[in-house]
Amino acid sequence: MAPHHVSPRVLITTEDFNLADEVAALRAGDKRVGAVCTFTGTVRDRNLAPTLVASRTALPPEGAELARGGPSLRSTAEAADVLSMELEHYPGMTEKAIEAMIDEAMTRFNIFGVRVIHRVGLLQPLDQVVMVAVTSAHRGESFQACEFLMDYLKTQAPFWKKEQTPEGARWVDARVSDDAALAKWGIQASNA
Repeated sequence: MAPHHVSPRVLITTEDFNLADEVAALRAGDKRVGAVCTFTGTVRDRNLAPTLVASRTALPPEGAELARGGPSLRSTAEAADVLSMELEHYPGMTEKAIEAMIDEAMTRFNIFGVRVIHRVGLLQPLDQVVMVAVTSAHRGESFQACEFLMDYLKTQAPFWKKEQTPEGARWVDARVSDDAALAKWGIQASNA
């Protein structure tokens, strides 16, 4: 029997990915795996946000987050009319930083395997952006490691995000809430 193909732990790509294929490859042949946790982030179609917000009976206060995880809607004026998103990175440096994050997760949690895919380049609403998959014997470790890696990716991975709007391009700043998410793991960061 031929050995199965082992994917690298980190892939930065312009190409889309297939979640099922990635999970199958991550757990292939590892009989210890009892749990797989994945997170997949997508580009939200924030052009729909004003309609969704207007349909609510009570509007959240200015600056309130409407959703947990991923980029959040801070105000309808700020989020409306995002036509596309472009992600940039430094090849080599980005992979090295994510590998260090994975090494940290491996020391903190009893996990077996990790796969992180992050797309770069021009992305449209509904496109997949990021996938984190973690395997372990039990679900708790996988859930925690997956959340840890996403919190770390949001604040420490060297990616730069630019949104295209009818008024032109704008760089997206880091948020204080992302730093707070990382702080719960005992890691202090000041990105916002």
